[in-house]
This record gives sequence, structure tokens and C-alpha cells, in this order.
Amino acid sequence: MKTAIVLGTFDGLHEGHRAVIKEAQGFYSTVVTFDIPPKNTATGSAELLILPLERRQRLKELGIDRVVMQDFNTVKNISAQEYLELLKEKYNPDRIVCGFNYQFGRGAMGNAKMLMQFCQKNNIEFICVEAVKKDGEVVSATNIRNLIREGEMKKASSQIYGGFSFCAPVEHGDARGRKLGFPTANQYFPKDLVTPKYGVYISCVTIDDKKYKSITNVGIRPTYQTDMIGCETFIKDFSGDIYGKQMRLELLHFVRPEQKFSCAKELKNAVLKDISLL
Repeated sequence: MKTAIVLGTFDGLHEGHRAVIKEAQGFYSTVVTFDIPPKNTATGSAELLILPLERRQRLKELGIDRVVMQDFNTVKNISAQEYLELLKEKYNPDRIVCGFNYQFGRGAMGNAKMLMQFCQKNNIEFICVEAVKKDGEVVSATNIRNLIREGEMKKASSQIYGGFSFCAPVEHGDARGRKLGFPTANQYFPKDLVTPKYGVYISCVTIDDKKYKSITNVGIRPTYQTDMIGCETFIKDFSGDIYGKQMRLELLHFVRPEQKFSCAKELKNAVLKDISLL
């Protein structure tokens, strides 16, 4: 069977990414990517749309046979030409596919044009996929991140393959919610994911493969401030001990910004109002 390598970061697996992946159909396909996108590594902040393990799983769902996630630090000083030679030697591809804005090599000096010339010289089929537009805008991970930062979860999730969600263990909290009459499941927000706008969201959680409607506060709890970004979720029609269990959380719709309340009664009234939306 002929082989294809597919190059890119694929954070979010949006329509543009999926158009690139589609060009590897009919080949034994290998995606060569990075655990953290190089641009994000340079800033010191990952701000991912999909965590690496889940991105690997979703790539497999899209028909990719093998996923190679490189550590950017191990290849960042390799020249663009050396990187291409390394790919040829390691994967011996019949076809190479990338997106229009793909860059590679030390200082991001390599681009699609250079890759095309390399493929022509080495008798490798080359496909460069042009930008995909939606509502007149180029679909991009950067734009999706901005939507999440603004709390536009519905629009952001609709562009991410599998939606914007994460799995994390339920942690022991301070039981304030329970004392106020609405117990919450507490999770730390993954540090490598792009942080949503702080506030209250209508959400959905999955526990043991069963989905539940929920309300989630994302932030640092200004009334009882913490240093870490946390998610406190009230789960409708659920009872049971889930401490330590993995729970998937999906933020669906922004309700209101995070607020600081003057007393517990004020907080309780606001939360009861939020819960009434379910």
C-alpha cells in the first residue's frame, strides 16, 4: 500500500485540518505533528483546543493510521532542508500533504513552496490544501481560541471536531456548595487548554458514559478566591460519590460573568437562579 505523511499541528481538527487529512485517504497515513504547536511553545503558553492524548484519538477516528507527536524542542534547531531529508528517510512517503500556511524547520524558514520543490525533486506527490472559509472567514485555530476566550462556546465547539471538552478527576472541594444546598463536582481546569472566559456556563457532564445537564462556574471564585482555575459543576438529577472519578465536562453556553458576592445568601440566590435555567 502506498504511504502518505500529513504535516501540521491539527489543534482543534477544524474543517481546514480535516480537508488536509482527507487527502491521505486510500494511503497508509501518518500524521507528523507536535504535542504543543510550535507557535504556542515559543510563547510559553500551550492554549490548546484539544489535549494531545485526545487529539491522537480523534485523528484515529478520522482515519489516520499512525500519529507521530514530536517534542518540538528536539527538532527546533534542525534546518528546513534537514527536516525534509529526515521525513523522507524515516517515512519514505509516496505523497506528502500539508496546509497552505504550513511552516517547518529552524526559525520556521520552510514553507509549502519549499516542500513542493523538495517533492518534485524526489518524485513524491505533493498536495497543498488551500484555506477553508466559513461565513467569509478563514477557519483557524487562532480564531477558535479567541471565541473561547470570549465565552462564545457554541460557535467555538461547532468548529472543533468532537467539540471543546476535557476529562479530569473530580477533586475534594471545601463543601460550600453542599452546605448551601447544591453540591458541586470540583475539577481543576487543565493548564494546557485555552482558558474560557471566567463565568457561569450551562454545561454537560459525562460520568460512566452517561450524560447529565449541569451548570458550571469556571474561574478563581472571587467570593472565596483560589490561585488555580477551577470548575465547579452542579449536576442535575445526579447523586453518588464521584470523588476521584474521571468526568468529562463540556461548556455549552455562557450565562454570566463570574461575580464576587458579599455574603453566602447572595451567592446562594445567584446559583439557584442559574440552576433554574436547566
